Amino acid sequence: MVSTIISPNTGLTNPVAAATTNSDGSVAAPASNGISADEIALYDRQIRLWGMKAQERIRNANILLITMKALANEIAKNLVLAGISSLTVVDHEVVTEADLGAQFFLSAEDHHVGMNRAVAASASIQRLNPRVKVHIDTADIRMKPPHYYSQFDIVIATDLDAQSLNLINTATRLNGRAFYAAGSHGMYGFIFADLIEQDYVIERARSNRATALGPESKTRAVVAVAPKKDDDKKELVTKRELYSTWLLASDASKLPDEILNSARRRKIVPPVLSCLRALWEYTQLYGGPPSANNHGELAQFTRLCGDKHKALGLPVETLRSEVLRSFLQNIGAEVAPVTAVLGGQLAQDVINVLGQTQQPIQNFVIFDGSTMEAEVYALHPDGPLGKALLSLADVGGGNVVVPNGADQAMLGLAGTGMFGPVTVPVVDLS
Repeated sequence: MVSTIISPNTGLTNPVAAATTNSDGSVAAPASNGISADEIALYDRQIRLWGMKAQERIRNANILLITMKALANEIAKNLVLAGISSLTVVDHEVVTEADLGAQFFLSAEDHHVGMNRAVAASASIQRLNPRVKVHIDTADIRMKPPHYYSQFDIVIATDLDAQSLNLINTATRLNGRAFYAAGSHGMYGFIFADLIEQDYVIERARSNRATALGPESKTRAVVAVAPKKDDDKKELVTKRELYSTWLLASDASKLPDEILNSARRRKIVPPVLSCLRALWEYTQLYGGPPSANNHGELAQFTRLCGDKHKALGLPVETLRSEVLRSFLQNIGAEVAPVTAVLGGQLAQDVINVLGQTQQPIQNFVIFDGSTMEAEVYALHPDGPLGKALLSLADVGGGNVVVPNGADQAMLGLAGTGMFGPVTVPVVDLS
């Protein structure tokens, strides 16, 4: 089934009750919104992996996926096969010959060239799992008003410029919705997560010493501990992760102190991070990536890379000329094995967030295909900005707490969209 979004359906769906069995061992008839026996059979392996409650949350999840290129192909495949409730794909671009290389939902035989990218991929997405509702929206995502995002549980934006990502992240914060951004450039790529405030429960063996409540790191705290029912040797620990916005994490944040205070660890931070930050700024300043045939543009991009590398506190010798050359040659390219790794990791994290049983990405993944490594870095601002953003106390009901005097634009919580100024409600904490 392929349909077009007409009007938003606000609000999150709630997890349903777990399926029960009759006295003879057969599956009882589910509630009107419960998991059926057919679904239990279909998703048996993953239910065994992450449990019935997690599958119920996945089953009720409404996901927005923006830009249907190779990376989004992988994300859509994994989420649809996992059995989400609905996938809405937004893309206003048309299929070109270049799209046929790494995007497996498209083919020349089906005459997809010239069609809208989301429309062209929709039938293949639907065939993966007929139980999932697939919606197609051919509008420009930048034209959507902030309330549009309230109908989704999770928003995933792929292969967009930094300004668009900031605009979308501002809207997801306004609506209290989890946000992912991701992009690939040939052998390189990234994943970013702003889950605002994410609770998850881990099961572990009980220690002789009681687990203390309180902060574990700059962004993580233990908020509850309870013994596991029917097994007094184990405990259930609820942890909470706090997140920064795209605007701050993508450029205004430094590396964690444990990296900056170690010369050895600074040397192994991939220079791809500096290159990506330079690319985001260059694209915002000049409207597109540097041209490989323009020496002036290449020189300007190289200077930006050096500035970003220095700002991160990384040794100059790790930003070698061959690294810059390779990154420039890969800008805009799509490599199927790279998008498979990035798309699989992002989709798995979405499933973890819905299931609430695993620690989610915090908050940047940097993929370097030359070394086949995908390192995770917690990039958050220091000083007043960091304290303001990482001490949010009320993220329910669409409100985001901003301490008095905090600059909303600097926090990435305000800006100008297609429909005028976008701001968040300020809550008085005095």
